[in-house]
Amino acid sequence: MKKIINCLKPIGMTPLDAVKLFKEQNKRYEVVKIGYAGRLDPMAEGVLLFLIGDENKNINDYFKLDKEYNTKVLFGFVSDTYDILGIANEKDFVGLENVKKLLGKFKGSYKQKLPVFSSYKIKGRPLFYYAFNNKLSEIKIPKNNVEIKEIKINSFSEIDNKKLLTEILRKINLVKGNFRQEKIKNKWESLLVSSKKYVVVDFNIKCSSGTYIRSIANELDGLLFNLIRTKVGKFNIKNSIKLK
Repeated sequence: MKKIINCLKPIGMTPLDAVKLFKEQNKRYEVVKIGYAGRLDPMAEGVLLFLIGDENKNINDYFKLDKEYNTKVLFGFVSDTYDILGIANEKDFVGLENVKKLLGKFKGSYKQKLPVFSSYKIKGRPLFYYAFNNKLSEIKIPKNNVEIKEIKINSFSEIDNKKLLTEILRKINLVKGNFRQEKIKNKWESLLVSSKKYVVVDFNIKCSSGTYIRSIANELDGLLFNLIRTKVGKFNIKNSIKLK
């Protein structure tokens, strides 16, 4: 039995969903403790490390590993979750040249504000508890020390309102559990009614553990449209086991 399994988490699942499905599909692991090193949001896909049995004692070593991502940021909107699985509002596009300049400024170390819809715990409760229950005024949103080691812009593209809405609804419909899906879909449907094109920036990023790519999208005055974690330490998506 392996100590570490490099799994490819699909869109729509939480890490716990992925562990449950893996056990269902691999009966020899059914009664074995499986932990995971590093969360992936429901709207993200890619490398998720499963730690088997006693390997969970070393989980902190895996948390520290650097990460690599391919990401697409959508401009023209922001949301309370910093991605498409949130209550969105329109936001003026800052322009491609400004996006390039802003991305360049992220390189190096800085203090990054955590998304309020995240699992980071304060006073024993995850941040999303305070966000869901309108209790953010009771706490101070923390910042993480993170390091952006490399950012490479791959392309700029445009997507029209109809294709954008179709893709957003498709992804949201993959999500299980209570994430305010109906309210979020209704808001997107109300926003994407007029014929218009929106800019999407595709880039790769190498960063330290604890970096929220959603926060970078928000700091660019956009929101996360697509996220694939391509590498965790030495573990590459090319060698990931796909969940059926």
